[in-house]
Amino acid sequence: MTNFATLADIRAIEAEKPWADRGQARSMYEYLTRAKVAHGARPAISYQLLSGPTERKVTLTWADLHGEVTRAANLFRSLGIGEKDVVAFVMPNAMETAITLLGGAVAGIVNPINPLLEPEKISAILRETGAKVVVTLRAFPKTDLPQKVAEAVKFAPNVKTVLEVDLVAYLSGLKKVIVPLVRPKNPVSHNANVKDFRAEAARMPSDRLTFADTLEDRVAAYFHTGGTTGMPKVAQHKLSGMIYNGWLGSNLLFKPDDVVLCPLPLFHVFACYPILMSMIGSGAHVVFPTPQGYRGEGVFDNLWKLVERYKVTYLVTVPTALAALMQRPVNADISSLKNAFSGSSPLPIELYNRFKKETGIEIVEGYGLTEATCLVSINPPDGIKKIGSVGLAFPYTHVRILTSQGAIGFRECAVDEVGEICISNPGVYEGSTYTEADKNKELFAEGRFLRTGDLGRIDADGYLFITGRAKDLIIRGGHNIDPAIIEEALTGHEAVAVVGAIGQPDAHAGELPIAYVELVKGASASVDDLMAYAARHIQERAALPKYIEVLPELPKTAVGKVFKPDLRRLAITRVYDAALAEAGISARVTSVVEDKKRGLVARLEKIAPVEDEKVASVLGQFSNPWEWAA
Repeated sequence: MTNFATLADIRAIEAEKPWADRGQARSMYEYLTRAKVAHGARPAISYQLLSGPTERKVTLTWADLHGEVTRAANLFRSLGIGEKDVVAFVMPNAMETAITLLGGAVAGIVNPINPLLEPEKISAILRETGAKVVVTLRAFPKTDLPQKVAEAVKFAPNVKTVLEVDLVAYLSGLKKVIVPLVRPKNPVSHNANVKDFRAEAARMPSDRLTFADTLEDRVAAYFHTGGTTGMPKVAQHKLSGMIYNGWLGSNLLFKPDDVVLCPLPLFHVFACYPILMSMIGSGAHVVFPTPQGYRGEGVFDNLWKLVERYKVTYLVTVPTALAALMQRPVNADISSLKNAFSGSSPLPIELYNRFKKETGIEIVEGYGLTEATCLVSINPPDGIKKIGSVGLAFPYTHVRILTSQGAIGFRECAVDEVGEICISNPGVYEGSTYTEADKNKELFAEGRFLRTGDLGRIDADGYLFITGRAKDLIIRGGHNIDPAIIEEALTGHEAVAVVGAIGQPDAHAGELPIAYVELVKGASASVDDLMAYAARHIQERAALPKYIEVLPELPKTAVGKVFKPDLRRLAITRVYDAALAEAGISARVTSVVEDKKRGLVARLEKIAPVEDEKVASVLGQFSNPWEWAA
């Protein structure tokens, strides 16, 4: 493992040899085989269905995992999956989820799908990717996922086989007897063949592939972007990008004796690449607790005990999970922990400070995106961690801050000047990021730098700061919500003329979707009416607005578009004033101003004497900064 602390360290790593000379595995199967040879008897993946620290767990060694992935890949190939064919999975976390992810990439192209999506969206993704095989759950209590997938497959005629995974296998004792007796019905009306995943895989050899493993780079995964963005775009990931993420983790972060607790879902790139691929590269041990991860019953209450049980060295988390953890005592021995990794959305300063005070553990923030096969930058574990920054770009990742000048091209921004974050690295599939060719138009600056749609700056030390989003997405707990979903639904109301949907600051979720409404002249509609209308017409539950306000007129640009920065100012003012009032702090927001480096900043005035520390404690829960008005 190579330590790095500064930009100079990263440049030294790059100077050792070009990326092409690093001797990386040429296929996913070769990558996994190297792990088997080097770490065969060591634990690779542990999984437990229930969250308790003494509940039954299942662990596969690297040799075990290699054998199960071999069986799965052989099974997929027997079902007609060639290198350009797609295996989709709509699964919560389970051992079979990881096996399908890897086996699908060995046999063909694997397509993880968010199980929280509605059938319409699942079906649209299956059609877009042309998936022939779908892996999902067998009917099981307290989940409607098998029923949703059955409905989705009905409208995806390209799907020929559905492979079901029965979670009963992870139960023990009386529960293993009772659950089959109360199993929900799932009558299907699609034409795909339904088979048992474990039974079918067991018929396949585990010691060899039944087909030739092509040792050349190719597309091996499709990932849809976001969770609630209308019809999600589908990003293509090449083997080289997947293995690059693994190389970063195994060479810069993890050692074979590390244990990583990852309650994030395996349909998300962070769990799949920076974690799972890094485990393969390093031989470290990853633990996936419960099918729903952080959403699982009792996970937050038992998390510190799980750290103690597995002697966890690294915790993978997100700001929403950290906020929930800080509502619970540290009730176990967590002395094994070295660091916690946080991503998906900006980490509020107060939450960072509180976590470090309560646990003594440093939080390392990073930045990545689906379109780049994930990793872009990180606050170096061995170096300076700048709060509010997402750190230094990884080796072989080139980050540029550019400003479009139309037909002239792009101008590179100066130090600390805000522009669009554009990146190039082995994870970027230049020119073909998305499956739909039209969506790749104007996606690249100078032909090779992926335009992220995020606004940011780079300081004199090379640290990257994200200051805003050109994409205008609402990010709720790491899930992307297209405001158009809310706007289009509400404008269907006969009394509504114009809608502006934005993300409101939230201490738990980072942002919550809200809407400002301008009514048709002479029309009337109450907030309750509009809320009820939204509930009937917005399919995605995560996109339902938590607050609706009717304004006499929405702020607009010169060309008549809703000017959302002014709406965000209104929301920040209302939320911050409410938080201050609830805490009994005699202060209020006088204005919200745009800062080139920090984005929207709330300016406060004192109504009566107040302590800065109390204000910082309350408003530090939110990602937008604050300051005293002059």
